[in-house]
Amino acid sequence: MLVLASASPRRSELLTQAGYRFRVHPAHISEDPLPGEDPIAYVTRLAREKAEAVFRELTAAGSQELRHDGRSELALLGADTTVTLDNMILGKPADPADAARMLRLLSGRSHRVITGVAVVTAESVEVAAEVTAVRFLTLSDAEIADYVASGEPMDKAGAYAIQGRAARWIPRIEGCYFNVVGLPLALVSSMLESCKCLE
Repeated sequence: MLVLASASPRRSELLTQAGYRFRVHPAHISEDPLPGEDPIAYVTRLAREKAEAVFRELTAAGSQELRHDGRSELALLGADTTVTLDNMILGKPADPADAARMLRLLSGRSHRVITGVAVVTAESVEVAAEVTAVRFLTLSDAEIADYVASGEPMDKAGAYAIQGRAARWIPRIEGCYFNVVGLPLALVSSMLESCKCLE
């Protein structure tokens, strides 16, 4: 049984698009970076911690979610995405002013989107990361203000959604598009390939 340890509707949509059958069981952990933590280390740590937290929860004595499936057939998929500029982590904006600040930083520049992915089973923990370079056009203050007012940036790393209105400001990317949305499907598929616990 595959379980996605994320509340992200975008990750659920991508997994469904790729043909996977799964359940959703969000993890509730702190997402603050550690002091001086490298962006790749940060997202892979969070992906692993999310998957491990939900694995422990579901395999605890008396869990009803597993039914008869059994501990050894459970696979937890955890993921975390961040945007980095000059090795600075840009997570989800705290408020509209923070979203505008991030968009001003990204304007007219290239940045990296990094997603950490973890697959946790009773037998193993596999962790990997995908990196995509994204180029932004130069944004006017009015464009930034209108976009922030739309509400779209508020729950997105780096304060934008490539699959939303921000698409018009992104002339090119280098790497996996799905990684920028929030789940690098080719990487996830290769990690799940050898997993014997999928339905």
